[in-house]
Amino acid sequence: MNDPLQRAFAAASPRLSPPGTPLRSWLIHGGVLVLWALLFAMAFKVGNVRAWSVGVAYVLYDTVLLLFVAWMTLPILRQRPSPSSGPASASAAAAMRRNTLGVIVASHNEAAVLPVTLAALLGQSDVPDRIVIADDGSSDGTAELLAARYGLVAPPLGELSAASATHPSLYWLRLPHGGKAVALNAAIVCIDTDTVLTVDGDTLLDSQAIGAVRRAFTEEPNLVAATGVITPVCSRTLTGRCFQWFQTYEYIRNFLSRYAWMQVNGLLLISGAFAGFRTEAVRAVGGFDTDCLVEDYELIHRLHRHAQAHGLPWTVRVLGDAQAHTDAPSSTGAFLRQRRRWFGGFLQTQYWYRAMVGDRRYGWLGIAMLPVKAIDTLQPLYGLAAFALLLVYLVRGEFGVLAPVAGVIGAKIVLDLAFHLWSVYLYRRWIGHSSEANFMQAFAAALVEPFTFQILRHTGAAWGWWTFLTGRGTWGRQTRVGLVDADGVQRRNS
Repeated sequence: MNDPLQRAFAAASPRLSPPGTPLRSWLIHGGVLVLWALLFAMAFKVGNVRAWSVGVAYVLYDTVLLLFVAWMTLPILRQRPSPSSGPASASAAAAMRRNTLGVIVASHNEAAVLPVTLAALLGQSDVPDRIVIADDGSSDGTAELLAARYGLVAPPLGELSAASATHPSLYWLRLPHGGKAVALNAAIVCIDTDTVLTVDGDTLLDSQAIGAVRRAFTEEPNLVAATGVITPVCSRTLTGRCFQWFQTYEYIRNFLSRYAWMQVNGLLLISGAFAGFRTEAVRAVGGFDTDCLVEDYELIHRLHRHAQAHGLPWTVRVLGDAQAHTDAPSSTGAFLRQRRRWFGGFLQTQYWYRAMVGDRRYGWLGIAMLPVKAIDTLQPLYGLAAFALLLVYLVRGEFGVLAPVAGVIGAKIVLDLAFHLWSVYLYRRWIGHSSEANFMQAFAAALVEPFTFQILRHTGAAWGWWTFLTGRGTWGRQTRVGLVDADGVQRRNS
């Protein structure tokens, strides 16, 4: 059944037919490593702030990206309510063919949160034409849940069920356990809609999300992939609240960054937990890579590569009016495992697509975004080295170095603080309503994050390097608690 998809993947993936690495890619990636070595060596050769040159470089790089995002997100200030809500645009939308939209819920042992996810999908203001539960060999009671609560009859392994007796758009694709990408590919083959939305079993869509995604794909024929805006939800424990606090502002900055890169058609990162694709485009490039730790991120690279090779004007977007909540890590171990997988998969993809780095044929994607990603491969090394040097200077009492370094760090904290507050304001304007973020908490996060959460992020990324180099990466098992807790509180309060 998957043979056409596998043939398309073999033709489109540089992992299977790797091109030679061009000189520009060697120079960019090698330059980042050589620069780190030189800057780190200065810690043992010079004094004053130059001894902390690796930290200064890290701060400058982060500041340049921050200023880029601030500049490129200014159009949000001129944003007006979507014209699609007005009477004139309603008649215009009626004149064009409405895209059909299907949802694939990739699920492996998600029985605890699946009812929350499905309730949100079935309660949409614009109900999906198809909802396929891609059950990836669950052994936790998912089968009993689907049969008892949703009236689905278990199909033979590898086949799609008949429609639910109570929810005619709902189907069950029962599969042997093979991983998320395998389950998604099996569903991609059998779904029959123009647009397909991938939703994780632990992701809760807001009531207007499906309508926003369908509208974007209907109105923009060249749009092949889009991500909604996601808010993290953690457990209601003290540790969970701390992780939700930090991750909330991390997500805000990340989605504003995606908006900025979208402005120059350089967007690479979408969220597989809530991502829309034009079905024919995904099939044309062979679906999801089953050997990649971040199959959603890798797919966007392949779509860009295919579009350039075939002269197609495909675009990728982030949609501010399509919103969702997703279960996020609530403990240190879960967070590190997630970031280990994310960064290991990022390194896989950067390596497979290294020939695109610096290639002008891809526009800003080739000459700006991918070189930035080349720098990001070693960003954790820069950050951890800078922090380690600070500790060494502090233990040794080298205040001749610490004083000017403190000035650099202080200036950076002030800049980050201003951007944190500005980003919360911009984010609220962009998504059209207030969020869980508030200015006082953003102020506190800007002060604390550089010495806590940021170090934890870099540690998880360093673990990702080990995963990449050893090839021992797996998805791992995550415990879903955030949405379960949130749903319980909502039920008690209702």
